[in-house]
Amino acid sequence: MFAATALIYPCALAVLCLGAGLLVDHASGRFLSANLLLPVGAAALIGLSQLTTFIPGLAPATPYAIAVLAAGGLVLARARVAALAKLVRARPLPAVAPVLVYLIALAPVLLSGRPTFSSFMALADSAVHIMGADYLISHGQSYAHLDLRNSYGQFIDYYYNSSYPSGADTLFGGSARLLGLPLIWAFQPFNAFMLATASGPALLLARRMRLTGAWALLAAVSAVVPALVYAYELFGSIKEVTALSMLLASGCLVADYPRWLRGGASGAVPIALVLAAGISALGVAFGVWALAAVVVLAVALVLELRARNLNRSRALALIGLGALSGLLAALPTWVDLSGSLQVAGNIASTGNPGNLRAPLRAIQVFGVWLGGSYKLEPGGASLQITHVLIVLTFLAALLGAVQLLRARAFALGGWIALILLAWLVVSQAVTTWASAKTLMLTSPVVVLLAWGGVAFLRELPPRRAGSLAAALLALALVGGVVVSDALQYHSSNLAPTARYQELASLNSRYAGAGPTLFTDFDEYSLYELRDLDVGGADFVYPPPAVAAAAGGYGNPVRLDRVDPRALLAYPLIVTRRDPAAPRPPAAYDLAWSGAYYEVWQRRAGAPAALEHRVLRGGAVAQCLQIGAEAALGKARGASAQTSLVAAPAPTIVGVALASSPHPARWGHQRSGLVMSRPGTLTARVQLPAAGAWQVWVKGQIMPTVKLAIDGRPLASIGGQLSGNSLVPDVVPPIAVDLAAGTHTLTVSRSGTTLAPGDGGSAVLDALLLTPAGTDPAALRKVPSASWRSLCGTRYDWIEVVPG
Repeated sequence: MFAATALIYPCALAVLCLGAGLLVDHASGRFLSANLLLPVGAAALIGLSQLTTFIPGLAPATPYAIAVLAAGGLVLARARVAALAKLVRARPLPAVAPVLVYLIALAPVLLSGRPTFSSFMALADSAVHIMGADYLISHGQSYAHLDLRNSYGQFIDYYYNSSYPSGADTLFGGSARLLGLPLIWAFQPFNAFMLATASGPALLLARRMRLTGAWALLAAVSAVVPALVYAYELFGSIKEVTALSMLLASGCLVADYPRWLRGGASGAVPIALVLAAGISALGVAFGVWALAAVVVLAVALVLELRARNLNRSRALALIGLGALSGLLAALPTWVDLSGSLQVAGNIASTGNPGNLRAPLRAIQVFGVWLGGSYKLEPGGASLQITHVLIVLTFLAALLGAVQLLRARAFALGGWIALILLAWLVVSQAVTTWASAKTLMLTSPVVVLLAWGGVAFLRELPPRRAGSLAAALLALALVGGVVVSDALQYHSSNLAPTARYQELASLNSRYAGAGPTLFTDFDEYSLYELRDLDVGGADFVYPPPAVAAAAGGYGNPVRLDRVDPRALLAYPLIVTRRDPAAPRPPAAYDLAWSGAYYEVWQRRAGAPAALEHRVLRGGAVAQCLQIGAEAALGKARGASAQTSLVAAPAPTIVGVALASSPHPARWGHQRSGLVMSRPGTLTARVQLPAAGAWQVWVKGQIMPTVKLAIDGRPLASIGGQLSGNSLVPDVVPPIAVDLAAGTHTLTVSRSGTTLAPGDGGSAVLDALLLTPAGTDPAALRKVPSASWRSLCGTRYDWIEVVPG
């Protein structure tokens, strides 16, 4: 699966986009540069996938439709395909740019050697896009059949039934489905590929500034992966990454307007498709950047008319065909324009900053941020170096503006000026979340302008001195971006592959058996369990009937908070394996148990409990509570007989983390220890009996951590992350045979490595030991009149049930 998603999938995407780009080029006058074929082809495929999913009956045919479109282009332009192949062999340097960008963008996944994605624990929006892409390709824009009583239906309805932009999602879903790939593993490669398509336009823009060869290549790559863009790509910001490619492609088409504006009416099709794709991907908010291109082209059109390079009828034909192409390519957006405007307005004005603790700094637009997170300011010397590099980039951008004038690239200069103006105006008019998106989309343009400063220095006399100054400036620009990206690569958190594969197996095993109550806080389960109609009580859209089980977004789920009757709607409950978590109510039997999850199935005809109560305290205190429940059961049961069902509490030996010796510089996060530096925690545990035991580690552990007992290595744990940092979960238990008495347990984090995510989350929340072979489904049932027979044993909960 790793090779299919990380290596084969991008190649297939490249073929699809190349074929579609060649078809557009063939139809519009054959003027497109080879460096524009991929983004223009992607734009055409976005337009097609938007149309096919707009008609629900055609949605499942989307993968085949994009394949047919691409094949048509490859066949019609087969002579150019052969010419392109010869060109790549003769001048391979331009083809290196998208490959380099892809490798940089997907570095955490590629170097992990497993199918995963790097947006984990950064922003759960990725889960929405993965789920939405799957839904749109399966059902199109048809939402009447959704079950709004559960989270899956609510998520789809809230986002995609309200004109939420889906252009990137439909291309992603259609292309991944064409190869039969799980969308969850194809998600990050798709983002990396779309970012790579932006390198072609960036290379052309660098050449417009009179950079050539390796200079243009370095400019293009560093401009496409500056610190803020790399951060957005790492956390899977599919809309912005796709829109960025369209934005830079529109800049190229604006700069190159004489080649198509003076030709036939079909010359306007590429720019129309690119702008429409940006709107489909990002929403009508992309209209701000589209307006920059339209204004410059309008001025160019007027000048061409005055210079008699263009007559009025041809100008009207260009405008008309361009408008028609843009209308069809983004038809779903235009059909519900009021809804699209409302979505854009909500995003622009929301007070919810998402995963941002504070607004981003405006200076981040210069592409350098020498810290592990784009959300936090670098500390110490890193901050000082960051500021120095930002000043250098700013001065280089000023020289770049002069270079545009020297190169007489007035159209490009006007476009860049309007992009910068749009950034300044929009950032003042919107709130934190939208302002950050604007900053990200503007950063590549600013970095490209700074590379114009390199071109300026290269042309200064004397040539040797100018070339040396240009080389030093280029080194600073490239070095700042590379180090910034490397620090973020090091801090990335990768999704746990094995856990999601287990969820996928559950989806296959129990498909159609839902609705299913999911008690783990992980919204990616909405995709992996998409055939089970999932409801998560602690999701942002919980099932109303069981929302009280969590008491709010991200809080641990406790089924005892819910009226037992509310659970009648759920034939299945999926829980995370956790020795400290009580089992579901007595009406559910354990149907399946894996490394991470347990599936509990409601017995056919099992009635709702009359009462469910969590028992507290020791055996004496619990005996009194049991008696009270028996009396209540007698009153509730009236003339009918009632029984008491109790869930025995498991034997758990816990470790006092805070009082165990550990490095003083390990911080604290809620009840856990943050293993931010190398070191070892040493804990002593007292076991009451000899035999087979299981060691459970609870926390968020991305880098490799070693576990040992009495000096004997037990396991190396790494890449074990929960769906969200708010709710830590346990990793699969580790079996060990131990004698009764005292044992020494150690948890060690080694020194820094170059492995992806080595600087990621490393929080140890709990260490637990339980006897092996304990039955998590064990229950004791007695008639209510015999309640005293339950006394003397500790229980998690007790229920009063009919019969």
